[in-house]
Amino acid sequence: QVQLVESGGGSVQPGGSLKLSCRVSDNIFNFNSISWYRKAPGEERDLVAAINVGGSIRYAESVKGRFAISRDNGRNTVYLQMNSLKPEDTAVYYCHARMGLIGYWGQGTQVTVSS
Repeated sequence: QVQLVESGGGSVQPGGSLKLSCRVSDNIFNFNSISWYRKAPGEERDLVAAINVGGSIRYAESVKGRFAISRDNGRNTVYLQMNSLKPEDTAVYYCHARMGLIGYWGQGTQVTVSS
């Protein structure tokens, strides 16, 4: 059973930074892509950033230039560096790994941006 464990969430003031980690229990190159999603109260779960097995990266328009996704192959870990955080970035952030038609989700980590 594949497991994804997120960490690094917390509370930060506007303009601050956080770095989220997603540790995968399997070799990350076994997955077509690994992504970060977020869900704010009363809203849908939306894609934030994704990296595929070939290293191609895409971001939601709302985070371009502020967030960066990266991976550490040796640690089977994908990161999300979040800079210049805004109150509207407040959400539960989830890691997702796709293997063909099968997707795996982590349990989520809360990010709160507030003064």
